[in-house]
Amino acid sequence: MTANLAGRVALVTGASRGIGKSVALALAAAGADVAVNYRARADDAQAVAAAIRALGRRSVALGADVSDGAQVARMVAAVESTLGPVDILVNNAGVALRRGLEELNEADFDRTIAVNLKSAFLCTQAVWRGMRERRWGRIVNISSGAARGAGIVGAHYNASKAGMEGLTRGYAARLVKDGVTVNAVAPSLIESDMTASHRAESEARIPVGRLGTGDEVAAVVVMLAGNAYMTGQTVAVNGGLHYN
Repeated sequence: MTANLAGRVALVTGASRGIGKSVALALAAAGADVAVNYRARADDAQAVAAAIRALGRRSVALGADVSDGAQVARMVAAVESTLGPVDILVNNAGVALRRGLEELNEADFDRTIAVNLKSAFLCTQAVWRGMRERRWGRIVNISSGAARGAGIVGAHYNASKAGMEGLTRGYAARLVKDGVTVNAVAPSLIESDMTASHRAESEARIPVGRLGTGDEVAAVVVMLAGNAYMTGQTVAVNGGLHYN
Protein backbone atom coordinates (compact mmCIF):
# COMPACT_ATOMS: atom_id res chain seq x y z
CA MET A 1 0.00 0.00 0.00
CA THR A 2 1.20 3.49 -0.84
CA ALA A 3 0.32 6.45 1.39
CA ASN A 4 -1.79 9.12 -0.29
CA LEU A 5 -0.74 12.43 1.24
CA ALA A 6 -2.32 14.69 -1.38
CA GLY A 7 -3.42 17.98 0.14
CA ARG A 8 -1.18 17.58 3.19
CA VAL A 9 1.59 19.98 4.16
CA ALA A 10 4.82 18.56 5.58
CA LEU A 11 7.74 20.22 7.36
CA VAL A 12 11.02 18.32 7.44
CA THR A 13 13.83 19.74 9.56
CA GLY A 14 17.43 19.30 8.48
CA ALA A 15 16.28 18.42 4.96
CA SER A 16 19.06 19.84 2.82
CA ARG A 17 20.88 16.48 2.58
CA GLY A 18 21.03 12.92 3.85
CA ILE A 19 18.01 11.28 5.44
CA GLY A 20 16.13 14.58 5.64
CA LYS A 21 16.45 15.12 1.90
CA SER A 22 15.27 11.58 1.19
CA VAL A 23 12.28 12.05 3.50
CA ALA A 24 11.30 15.37 1.92
CA LEU A 25 11.38 13.88 -1.58
CA ALA A 26 9.48 10.76 -0.53
CA LEU A 27 6.72 12.78 1.12
CA ALA A 28 6.41 14.87 -2.03
CA ALA A 29 6.23 11.72 -4.16
CA ALA A 30 3.35 10.58 -1.93
CA GLY A 31 1.50 13.83 -2.68
CA ALA A 32 2.46 16.24 0.11
CA ASP A 33 3.65 19.81 -0.26
CA VAL A 34 6.91 20.08 1.65
CA ALA A 35 8.78 22.79 3.55
CA VAL A 36 12.52 22.11 3.52
CA ASN A 37 14.28 23.37 6.64
CA TYR A 38 18.01 24.00 6.74
CA ARG A 39 20.46 25.80 9.01
CA ALA A 40 23.54 26.46 6.86
CA ARG A 41 23.25 24.70 3.48
CA ALA A 42 20.96 27.15 1.67
CA ASP A 43 21.94 26.11 -1.86
CA ASP A 44 21.42 22.43 -1.10
CA ALA A 45 18.03 23.13 0.47
CA GLN A 46 16.94 25.22 -2.52
CA ALA A 47 17.91 22.33 -4.79
CA VAL A 48 15.75 19.94 -2.75
CA ALA A 49 12.82 22.37 -2.93
CA ALA A 50 13.29 22.66 -6.70
CA ALA A 51 13.27 18.86 -7.04
CA ILE A 52 10.01 18.75 -5.08
CA ARG A 53 8.44 21.36 -7.33
CA ALA A 54 9.57 19.29 -10.32
CA LEU A 55 7.34 16.51 -8.94
CA GLY A 56 4.39 18.87 -9.18
CA ARG A 57 4.21 19.73 -5.49
CA ARG A 58 4.65 23.06 -3.76
CA SER A 59 7.81 23.61 -1.74
CA VAL A 60 9.76 26.27 0.08
CA ALA A 61 13.22 26.21 1.65
CA LEU A 62 13.37 27.90 5.04
CA GLY A 63 16.52 28.68 7.01
CA ALA A 64 16.18 28.31 10.79
CA ASP A 65 18.17 27.00 13.71
CA VAL A 66 15.55 24.67 15.14
CA SER A 67 17.19 24.65 18.57
CA ASP A 68 16.07 28.30 18.92
CA GLY A 69 12.43 28.82 19.85
CA ALA A 70 12.05 32.23 18.20
CA GLN A 71 13.45 30.93 14.92
CA VAL A 72 11.15 27.90 15.06
CA ALA A 73 8.13 30.15 15.55
CA ARG A 74 9.10 32.27 12.55
CA MET A 75 9.72 29.17 10.43
CA VAL A 76 6.33 27.62 11.21
CA ALA A 77 4.60 30.94 10.52
CA ALA A 78 6.37 31.08 7.16
CA VAL A 79 5.24 27.55 6.30
CA GLU A 80 1.66 28.44 7.17
CA SER A 81 1.72 31.61 5.08
CA THR A 82 3.22 29.96 2.00
CA LEU A 83 1.98 26.36 2.03
CA GLY A 84 -0.66 26.16 4.77
CA PRO A 85 -0.91 24.62 8.26
CA VAL A 86 1.56 21.86 9.03
CA ASP A 87 -0.06 18.41 8.90
CA ILE A 88 3.13 16.32 8.98
CA LEU A 89 6.21 17.19 11.02
CA VAL A 90 9.42 15.21 10.65
CA ASN A 91 11.97 16.11 13.32
CA ASN A 92 15.14 15.06 11.54
CA ALA A 93 17.65 17.84 12.29
CA GLY A 94 20.54 16.56 14.32
CA VAL A 95 24.23 16.73 15.07
CA ALA A 96 26.63 13.83 15.68
CA LEU A 97 29.76 15.08 17.42
CA ARG A 98 31.92 11.99 17.77
CA ARG A 99 33.53 12.16 21.21
CA GLY A 100 35.16 9.68 23.57
CA LEU A 101 34.59 9.96 27.29
CA GLU A 102 37.89 11.79 27.75
CA GLU A 103 37.01 14.37 25.06
CA LEU A 104 33.36 14.96 25.88
CA ASN A 105 32.73 18.31 27.57
CA GLU A 106 29.77 20.37 28.73
CA ALA A 107 29.58 22.42 25.54
CA ASP A 108 29.41 19.29 23.38
CA PHE A 109 26.73 17.80 25.59
CA ASP A 110 24.63 20.97 25.63
CA ARG A 111 24.85 21.44 21.86
CA THR A 112 23.88 17.82 21.19
CA ILE A 113 20.86 17.96 23.48
CA ALA A 114 19.77 21.31 22.01
CA VAL A 115 20.00 20.26 18.37
CA ASN A 116 18.86 16.64 18.68
CA LEU A 117 16.26 16.80 21.46
CA LYS A 118 15.24 20.36 22.28
CA SER A 119 14.59 21.05 18.59
CA ALA A 120 12.06 18.20 18.44
CA PHE A 121 10.30 19.66 21.48
CA LEU A 122 10.23 23.18 20.04
CA CYS A 123 8.96 22.13 16.61
CA THR A 124 6.33 19.81 18.08
CA GLN A 125 5.12 22.52 20.45
CA ALA A 126 4.75 24.85 17.48
CA VAL A 127 2.43 22.56 15.50
CA TRP A 128 0.51 20.17 17.76
CA ARG A 129 -2.27 22.59 18.70
CA GLY A 130 -3.20 23.18 15.08
CA MET A 131 -3.10 19.46 14.38
CA ARG A 132 -5.39 18.81 17.33
CA GLU A 133 -7.87 21.47 16.21
CA ARG A 134 -8.00 19.92 12.73
CA ARG A 135 -8.04 16.42 14.29
CA TRP A 136 -5.33 15.17 11.95
CA GLY A 137 -1.59 15.18 12.35
CA ARG A 138 1.51 13.05 11.96
CA ILE A 139 4.72 13.65 13.89
CA VAL A 140 7.73 11.45 13.11
CA ASN A 141 10.97 11.80 15.05
CA ILE A 142 14.21 10.50 13.55
CA SER A 143 15.95 8.73 16.40
CA SER A 144 18.81 6.22 16.18
CA GLY A 145 19.79 2.75 17.25
CA ALA A 146 22.06 4.62 19.68
CA ALA A 147 18.98 5.27 21.83
CA ARG A 148 19.22 1.64 22.99
CA GLY A 149 22.78 0.63 22.13
CA ALA A 150 26.28 1.97 22.63
CA GLY A 151 26.68 3.35 19.10
CA ILE A 152 29.85 4.98 17.83
CA VAL A 153 29.23 8.70 18.46
CA GLY A 154 29.27 9.03 22.23
CA ALA A 155 27.25 9.01 25.45
CA HIS A 156 25.88 12.49 24.75
CA TYR A 157 24.39 11.26 21.47
CA ASN A 158 22.91 8.20 23.21
CA ALA A 159 21.22 10.48 25.72
CA SER A 160 19.79 12.82 23.09
CA LYS A 161 18.23 10.01 21.06
CA ALA A 162 16.90 8.13 24.08
CA GLY A 163 15.30 11.41 25.17
CA MET A 164 13.73 11.82 21.74
CA GLU A 165 12.07 8.42 22.05
CA GLY A 166 10.75 9.34 25.48
CA LEU A 167 9.41 12.57 24.02
CA THR A 168 7.74 10.53 21.25
CA ARG A 169 5.86 8.37 23.72
CA GLY A 170 4.93 11.33 25.91
CA TYR A 171 3.28 13.26 23.07
CA ALA A 172 1.73 10.11 21.59
CA ALA A 173 -0.07 9.30 24.83
CA ARG A 174 -1.46 12.83 25.12
CA LEU A 175 -2.53 13.34 21.50
CA VAL A 176 -3.87 9.89 20.66
CA LYS A 177 -7.53 10.91 21.13
CA ASP A 178 -7.15 13.93 18.84
CA GLY A 179 -6.26 12.25 15.55
CA VAL A 180 -2.55 12.99 15.96
CA THR A 181 -0.03 10.15 15.85
CA VAL A 182 3.55 10.47 17.09
CA ASN A 183 6.16 7.86 16.22
CA ALA A 184 9.92 7.53 15.88
CA VAL A 185 12.16 5.89 13.30
CA ALA A 186 15.52 4.60 14.52
CA PRO A 187 18.05 4.10 11.70
CA SER A 188 21.42 2.47 12.27
CA LEU A 189 24.43 2.54 9.94
CA ILE A 190 22.91 4.43 7.03
CA GLU A 191 25.06 5.67 4.12
CA SER A 192 26.23 9.14 5.15
CA ASP A 193 29.28 11.31 5.73
CA MET A 194 29.50 9.85 9.24
CA THR A 195 29.76 6.23 8.05
CA ALA A 196 31.97 6.86 5.01
CA SER A 197 35.24 6.69 6.97
CA HIS A 198 34.57 3.21 8.37
CA ARG A 199 32.28 1.68 5.73
CA ALA A 200 33.87 -1.76 5.54
CA GLU A 201 33.93 -2.12 9.32
CA SER A 202 30.27 -1.09 9.53
CA GLU A 203 29.09 -3.39 6.74
CA ALA A 204 30.78 -6.35 8.40
CA ARG A 205 28.58 -5.86 11.48
CA ILE A 206 25.26 -5.79 9.62
CA PRO A 207 23.46 -9.10 8.97
CA VAL A 208 22.06 -7.76 5.67
CA GLY A 209 25.67 -7.14 4.63
CA ARG A 210 25.46 -3.50 3.59
CA LEU A 211 24.67 -0.02 4.85
CA GLY A 212 21.10 1.20 4.67
CA THR A 213 19.98 4.06 2.45
CA GLY A 214 18.17 7.29 3.13
CA ASP A 215 15.40 6.13 0.80
CA GLU A 216 14.82 3.05 2.96
CA VAL A 217 14.44 5.23 6.04
CA ALA A 218 12.17 7.62 4.13
CA ALA A 219 9.87 4.77 3.10
CA VAL A 220 9.17 4.04 6.78
CA VAL A 221 8.46 7.72 7.47
CA VAL A 222 5.94 7.81 4.62
CA MET A 223 4.32 4.63 5.94
CA LEU A 224 3.89 6.23 9.36
CA ALA A 225 2.46 9.38 7.80
CA GLY A 226 -0.20 7.27 6.13
CA ASN A 227 -1.08 5.11 9.14
CA ALA A 228 -3.75 6.34 11.55
CA TYR A 229 -3.52 3.38 13.95
CA MET A 230 0.18 3.32 14.76
CA THR A 231 1.37 5.67 17.49
CA GLY A 232 3.93 5.79 20.27
CA GLN A 233 6.20 3.34 18.45
CA THR A 234 9.84 3.30 17.46
CA VAL A 235 10.53 1.53 14.16
CA ALA A 236 14.08 0.24 13.82
CA VAL A 237 15.69 0.38 10.35
CA ASN A 238 19.00 -1.40 10.82
CA GLY A 239 19.44 -4.42 8.53
CA GLY A 240 18.98 -6.83 11.42
CA LEU A 241 21.78 -5.30 13.49
CA HIS A 242 19.65 -5.54 16.63
CA TYR A 243 16.03 -6.07 17.59
CA ASN A 244 13.53 -4.21 19.75
